[in-house]
Amino acid sequence: MVAGLVALTLAAAFAGAAFYVGFAEQPARLQLDDQSLLKQWKPSYARGFAMQASLAVISAACGFLASWQLGDWRWALAAALILANWPYTLLVMLPTNKRIDGWAAEDANAQSRALVVQWGKLHAVRTALGIAATAGYLVLASNV
Repeated sequence: MVAGLVALTLAAAFAGAAFYVGFAEQPARLQLDDQSLLKQWKPSYARGFAMQASLAVISAACGFLASWQLGDWRWALAAALILANWPYTLLVMLPTNKRIDGWAAEDANAQSRALVVQWGKLHAVRTALGIAATAGYLVLASNV
């Protein structure tokens, strides 16, 4: 059961971080001028990616372990939800991420801003996946 609680805790941390980005950081970032917006997005994204990627993978691993230990496939389903952030990020978000990251801050304009706005909408899916996985783990943990 410890693996399940660790999976829950890490998924909640992931969901909280993703929610924070969409609710606080992205709206604040969009108040900046175009050049400052890009300058802020780049290091923020790099740090956030490393943190959230780790949380998702470790939460999923613990969720799969809990599924095996408890003989309950539903833990694996919640683990798959949190892990789904990886293919979603790599297949759907990465092209936008690369375009933003490759844009020189001194060349920032309305188009670069529009990409960051689009990125925020794409990031909302990560928040939803994190919340769904957390809810799944929470329901399962409360029934053990």
